[in-house]
Amino acid sequence: MNLGSVLDYLYGLGAILVMVMIFMSLVRALIGPTAPDRIAAISIIGTKTLVIITLIARIYGQLYFLDIAMVYALMSFITTIGVAKYLEKGALD
Repeated sequence: MNLGSVLDYLYGLGAILVMVMIFMSLVRALIGPTAPDRIAAISIIGTKTLVIITLIARIYGQLYFLDIAMVYALMSFITTIGVAKYLEKGALD
């Protein structure tokens, strides 16, 4: 076993652990008592998904996954801002 395969194994293990954390955040989003709690949990899920996409890019050596991760991060950020504005003002004017 060389160092590259060990690192790929550790990156895969890290991705699995991040997926477990995503499910814990999903539980928080479902049972969150207030809307801000749910928004924060969904934002955390988006961030952890970005980490998983980046780890997959490293494991497979495909740099275009990083472009996909950047687009996903922008969409997640814009969605979080839109939902927060909607909850604050009641409209997206």
